[in-house]
Amino acid sequence: MWTKQHKRRHWGRLITPVLAIAFCSYFGYHSIHGELGLNATEDFERRRIERVAELADLVRVRQDLERQVALMSDGSLEKDMLDEKARYSLNVSRSDEIVIFK
Repeated sequence: MWTKQHKRRHWGRLITPVLAIAFCSYFGYHSIHGELGLNATEDFERRRIERVAELADLVRVRQDLERQVALMSDGSLEKDMLDEKARYSLNVSRSDEIVIFK
């Protein structure tokens, strides 16, 4: 009669939990610190808010410029606007005038 006597090793029971812990640790770390993780998402949101504010400022400046262009070029040329721009660009004023630059 042949018998096999061998000692049972318990390493086989540890393979699955060790692999599961390794996968969870890897994906958990990268979900927080990775390129698209929570920290990066907060940074993207902060930059988005800054750029929205910058866009609002640029839109306001553009609207001001469009308004000034409309005053100067819609067929009914405003003489005061034309005079103001010419004096500001050429830095010209009469001796009896007071010039206030913004």
